[in-house]
Amino acid sequence: MPNQQKHRGQHPQDQILFADKWRVPFGAAAADLAYLWGRGYAENSSVKIVGDRYRLNVRQRKALMRLCCEPSVIQQRLDKHLPPDLLQGRTVAIDGFNLIIFVESAISNGILLNCMDGVYRDIASVHGSYKRVVETGEALRLIGQVLKRLGVHTVLWYLDAPVSNSGRLKGFIEEEGRTQHLNWEVELVADPDKVLVALTDDEVVISSDGWILDQAQVWSNLNAYLLQNDLTKAVIFDCLST
Repeated sequence: MPNQQKHRGQHPQDQILFADKWRVPFGAAAADLAYLWGRGYAENSSVKIVGDRYRLNVRQRKALMRLCCEPSVIQQRLDKHLPPDLLQGRTVAIDGFNLIIFVESAISNGILLNCMDGVYRDIASVHGSYKRVVETGEALRLIGQVLKRLGVHTVLWYLDAPVSNSGRLKGFIEEEGRTQHLNWEVELVADPDKVLVALTDDEVVISSDGWILDQAQVWSNLNAYLLQNDLTKAVIFDCLST
């Protein structure tokens, strides 16, 4: 079946799965899962234990995995964080699909997660193919405007070459860069994750991927900045402040 998705917004059951009544159970589940991970329990088995206990379905368990992290990891990530307000004159390296899909989701009222490490994440994903949606153009314009406002000197975009339509997205990004007269470079690479973590601290990584944040030399929490300053009407599921 062809992909008929036109928006990056909520799935049909999201209003039920992430309703207010789930905030307290999710908060308890997150605490349990973080504890198990901190004690060295395997990822999949611990998610099953916690998911079964709190009767979470597959999509809820996916969200739980994204918002949780080991307690010891949080401070390590914070120690390498450069606030977006300090990006002036810097070069940033962007995890392309990661950032674009997040902004698309925020614009189209997709559920965003307030995560334990202070990063906000979406629940969307790319399964081998990327399809441009109604919000793609707006997302790219906003990203460009925000990076210009922050005074970023150079932007390096990295896209997964194996993902279908990544070449088309590369063209869209380059076109937006030219329109806004921005210093953007876009590369298709086999594995953006490995490229990003191999960079020196001369390049600030923009990503919400936990593995990348753990391995990168320096990163910046652009997602949080966008929500605080530009995407103020986004739908955020916060189970950590209950």
